[in-house]
Amino acid sequence: MTGALAPTKPLTAVDRCDRCGAQAYIRACLPMGGELLFCAHHGRRHVAALRDKGAEIQDESARLSETPSTSTER
Repeated sequence: MTGALAPTKPLTAVDRCDRCGAQAYIRACLPMGGELLFCAHHGRRHVAALRDKGAEIQDESARLSETPSTSTER
């Protein structure tokens, strides 16, 4: 049986990577409670192992490649 976790709030610029202090884009909610935050770089490095150990992953790293909805063309 798998339990659903409570919805997590979006990561903001205030959320920092627990490894290096950069802006966090990945949250790992641990099965025993607690969470780890990672920048995209460290998240890619650790997310597979955390998922294998039962962590729920919230990955917002796609925001890094988003472009603004309005652009100015010259």
